[in-house]
Amino acid sequence: MPKVKVLIPGYAKEEDGKTMACSTVTLIQEEGINMIVDPGMDREALFNALNKCGLTVDDIDFVLLTHCHPDHTLLAGIFTKAAVLDHEEQYFSNGTIITHHGKIPKSQVQMIFAPGHDSNHIVFFVEDSELGKVAVAGDVFWRYDNEEQKTDRESLLSRYDEFAEDNDQLKISRKMILDWADWIVPGHGDMFKLGK
Repeated sequence: MPKVKVLIPGYAKEEDGKTMACSTVTLIQEEGINMIVDPGMDREALFNALNKCGLTVDDIDFVLLTHCHPDHTLLAGIFTKAAVLDHEEQYFSNGTIITHHGKIPKSQVQMIFAPGHDSNHIVFFVEDSELGKVAVAGDVFWRYDNEEQKTDRESLLSRYDEFAEDNDQLKISRKMILDWADWIVPGHGDMFKLGK
């Protein structure tokens, strides 16, 4: 069964009049396959986090992108031996592009369409061998660093996303995730267990 580990708890904040953001970076390991979800923008932090796990960029088989905002995707190109998957295709460093039909090769991880924040947003449903049901949710759920991480259903459903393409659709996607998951890996911040 797969295992989920947050390598970098992402951040989103205002600092000296500038927006500072980097996505949460997640490692999923499953039967010899290493997958990174949303490699983010912080190269040094990513190399350090991989090193702590005994991995290098060459050990990663798949880079999975929840959506194509640069704070989530900027470092995808450093994984030259990995296939990069977005909402519909696999991209390889030799220039090959193939449709994946919603499946990650050789994996039980489910790729689920969850629009709202972005029209092509996807989440990854993982049955973790220890944690249970983990949704690596990207920006379907995120918060600024100075906000408290709410874990109750109503707060998570009702939070307004100022960057969302469609907040009504986002609420539908959130409900679908909350109906399934025990744990959420948000687009920015650390993994959290859903409250009762």
